[in-house]
Amino acid sequence: MDAIAHRLARRILVGFVITFLAARTVVLLIMTDRLPDLYLHVGGTHVHHLNYGIFLLSAVGAYLLLWRPAGRGLLAASTLYGIGLALTFDEFGMWLHLGGSYWTRASFDAVVIIAGLLGLIAFAPVLRKFRPGHWAVGLAIAIAAAIFVLLLADLYQHAGRIIGPELRRIESSSPP
Repeated sequence: MDAIAHRLARRILVGFVITFLAARTVVLLIMTDRLPDLYLHVGGTHVHHLNYGIFLLSAVGAYLLLWRPAGRGLLAASTLYGIGLALTFDEFGMWLHLGGSYWTRASFDAVVIIAGLLGLIAFAPVLRKFRPGHWAVGLAIAIAAAIFVLLLADLYQHAGRIIGPELRRIESSSPP
């Protein structure tokens, strides 16, 4: 990957992380009545923000394929792509369990995995330039990540028992 690809990946990552954090914050503020209901309702149906992400990803894909932008157009497309990814994958759990809870762990796990992959693409050296030290660090990171996932799974179960009922109560009492 060249310097331009790394720069684009960093823009995607920034758009992704900021949008995910903003989406989670806005939803929590709406659900706790600290913000008015900003949700779009069409014929009594709540349009989830994953739909905005799907439309945005479709538009960015068409723009990239049909117009083949360079410079600022490509930079803007990369940021919009990150925003679309975040809006879509923030509700990934709803893809798996239609009508399921917004706070499902599958959504959070998907976002963490995508952010991690984007981070690697944005900041890791090209594979053909890896030296033995890079491989050793990569292996150490993989082992640490596996341990982290095991510990995190236990933490999620513990946290779910503590705050899960409260999140479900907030979700059930919020606007449809």
